Amino acid sequence: MLTFARAKNGHLPFTFLLLLLADLCLLSQQVFSQNEKGDWLVDGKSRPAQVLEISPNEIQLTNGLIRRSFYLDPNLVCFDFSNLSTGDQLLRTVMPEARITLDGREFLVGGEMDLKEKGFFKKEWLSQMGNPNDNFQYQSYQVSDITPLFPSKSQFWAGDKKGGKGKKVTFSYTHSRFPGLRLAIHYEIYDDLPLIGKYLTLENKGAKSIHIDQVVHEILGTVEEESAVVGSTDEMKKPHQLYVESDFAFNNSMNAELSNQASHWKQDSSYTSQVNYNYQTPSTLEIYPEKGIGIDLAQNQSFRSIRSYELVLDSYDRERNGLARRKMYRALTPWAMQNPIFMHLVSKNDEQVRVAIDQCVATGYEALILSFGSHINMEDESPENIARWKSLADYAHSKGIKIGGYSLFSSRSIGPETDVISPLTGKPGGAFFGNAPCLGSEWGLDYLRKLRHFFTETGFDIFENDGPYPGDVCASTTHPGHQGLAGSQWTQINLQKGLYQWMNGEGIYINAPDWYFLDGTHKIAMGYREVNFALPRDRQKILNRQNIFDATWEKTPSMGWGFVPLTAYHGGGPDAVLEPLNEHLDDYRQLMMQYYGAGIQACYRGPRLYDTEETKATVIEVIDWYKKYRDILNADIVRLRRADGRDWDGWMHVDPKGKEKGLIMLFNPTPAPIKKDISIPLYYTGLDEKASIREQEGSTKSYSLSRNYEAVVPVEIPANGYTWLVVE
Repeated sequence: MLTFARAKNGHLPFTFLLLLLADLCLLSQQVFSQNEKGDWLVDGKSRPAQVLEISPNEIQLTNGLIRRSFYLDPNLVCFDFSNLSTGDQLLRTVMPEARITLDGREFLVGGEMDLKEKGFFKKEWLSQMGNPNDNFQYQSYQVSDITPLFPSKSQFWAGDKKGGKGKKVTFSYTHSRFPGLRLAIHYEIYDDLPLIGKYLTLENKGAKSIHIDQVVHEILGTVEEESAVVGSTDEMKKPHQLYVESDFAFNNSMNAELSNQASHWKQDSSYTSQVNYNYQTPSTLEIYPEKGIGIDLAQNQSFRSIRSYELVLDSYDRERNGLARRKMYRALTPWAMQNPIFMHLVSKNDEQVRVAIDQCVATGYEALILSFGSHINMEDESPENIARWKSLADYAHSKGIKIGGYSLFSSRSIGPETDVISPLTGKPGGAFFGNAPCLGSEWGLDYLRKLRHFFTETGFDIFENDGPYPGDVCASTTHPGHQGLAGSQWTQINLQKGLYQWMNGEGIYINAPDWYFLDGTHKIAMGYREVNFALPRDRQKILNRQNIFDATWEKTPSMGWGFVPLTAYHGGGPDAVLEPLNEHLDDYRQLMMQYYGAGIQACYRGPRLYDTEETKATVIEVIDWYKKYRDILNADIVRLRRADGRDWDGWMHVDPKGKEKGLIMLFNPTPAPIKKDISIPLYYTGLDEKASIREQEGSTKSYSLSRNYEAVVPVEIPANGYTWLVVE
């Protein structure tokens, strides 16, 4: 909803007076912010986003946690990016708003400043702003509410459903060389989070097509993290206060930082007062796709750049910064907070599917996924195949069970006319996994169509996609989906986004193997070595807890899946698997309690969930426990002690707004009971003086918290076992 708009003004006679008044406004806001008490991670206070008109030529985006300020005349620049929690300024100098290459020529967006000093900035220097005619020229801005990235529909239980809200400001620009081309830069600031999003759009209303070579939609001259007389950009630390993520992420690492393909920390040789003698301090952030865009923007078409998010951190503490990131995901990707209880079925025939559906109903499971190696084929469009799987989906739905299946894309070869073509050899090969089809080939486009057809006709609810990996580039000149090598990466990732976002809007849940959360996927692997599931169960239990501990620094419980090999997986002997299930009930129960006790769904991969009534009762017991504490078990994890096989280990879920403020899982990998006092850090539960804690369903005891918000709790953990505590 449009709330106000301000057109660009010419030079005002009282510019310096306006600057002075603006400074007074800034000072009053800083004093208010510094006097404001509370911690945004625990206090639950409302911190609404605002777009403030400080003067006719200055506006601010702020929410009490961060502030970003813009000066509009004679052309727009961002001169202030502040962390209001710490009082720190993140910018050392003013940079152009963006840089864009059209028809082979580079253009800057916004104003420029030819400053002799780029190690710090004074506001009065804004009077020196230059405005070359060849830059894109600012025209006006509009303010509206943040809207969802794309339509999303939820069919499953979720810890958070609403997502973040806030304000959006859109700055419009034009250029005399491109009549009819509208360039807009969009900023989004979120309520209650130190988070700002940014992206750039182009709309071509001109008479001719325009080639988009490259778009750098964010350029920040940041304060350096460290000073080093010698050293290089790769060796030196990047600014810790600024965590950047974007929807251009991939590399199969299951890790956000390593998947980030768009953030580039660069040197600034014009920053001549830096300590580094070779001017190699990583002091400039630019966000863009390294391979470029490489597409034509035809008349009446529009383009959107990478969408990036900048989370401002207030600490060096890894746990605190991880909690901040998880709050960001809960705001940006509420669909990923869905967390259905599912089985991974290995099937050879339809009857095994029906039996597994019945076992899901009997034990409280909510969904069934036909795993890799099963007899499902989503690419078969024959009426017989569609009718077969629609019948099974109808059967599952009649029992209240959702159903899904697996499809392989990347690590296979279709044919020389279809596969990714290496730009080095001109032949197939050289993809992420050696060989892969190109999503922009005729086969790839048909693959996307077939998937939509299958899900539309059968009513399937879950899609498990092995690939695509859009980092693959393709030098083919005959594939209809991309314009040669230059546009092949950009085109493939956007074809993939289109599929995932369509599925999300239809309520289809997506397990994918890469960091595609901002594109609409729901879950990724926690991160594990697959061959480890061929190791003996005793080793698997400890390694699984290490995986849980390590993966949840950056993921909420719902964002990651684990693995339990009911039958053989990547080899392994009888000591590695759980079948026959009734002969390994203690291990089965503990593996379930570890994963469900972390709020993490594992792929229980095999032909069945239970083989005897005793096994069935065990599964029901664990699922009932999980559902009873589902809210707190899907809350964020705070680490207590990493598993090392030598002493106790465990973690704690925390939710200051919940009925249960915390739930603690403790494990004992040793052959003797562990009885000791354990210090539990309760700051992120929101409790400050006393905590009521009980072991399992026992009686509650009151504990006074120390000055560092810890409670010392006596516990007894059985040999090779576990226990759990509830904090209220």
